[in-house]
Amino acid sequence: MGKGRVQYGALPWRLGPSGLEVLMITTRTTRRWIIPKGWPMEGRAPHEAAAQEAWEEAGVRGEVSTRAAGAFDYDKLKTFGRVKRIRVEVFPLEVVEEAAVWPEAAQRERRWFAQAEAAEVAGEPELAPLLAAFTR
Repeated sequence: MGKGRVQYGALPWRLGPSGLEVLMITTRTTRRWIIPKGWPMEGRAPHEAAAQEAWEEAGVRGEVSTRAAGAFDYDKLKTFGRVKRIRVEVFPLEVVEEAAVWPEAAQRERRWFAQAEAAEVAGEPELAPLLAAFTR
């Protein structure tokens, strides 16, 4: 993959009454369910960038793993209908704080899903198996 083709994502999780739960957010335009993700940030390690995206897009903070749980690819629609293949390295983040107000609260919905349900609703086909296979 060339320059600008890797993003870092957070997999926000917690242990709920029914077991492992995953926090997902909607995309801004198509409202599909995804995980927080974004481009590399200067001066930040990949896992730190993923944690920052979790804060900005989902309003959560927690203990982020320095080791990726896996990766998935998706097609990002660019201007004029062009498509760019993006690889997302995914870092588990155990949620310890959930803010009522966060930077992108007005632009996205967030919701906790049971792990199996998260895999079912995932708006990116290649994200689903990663969610289904995740173990803390």
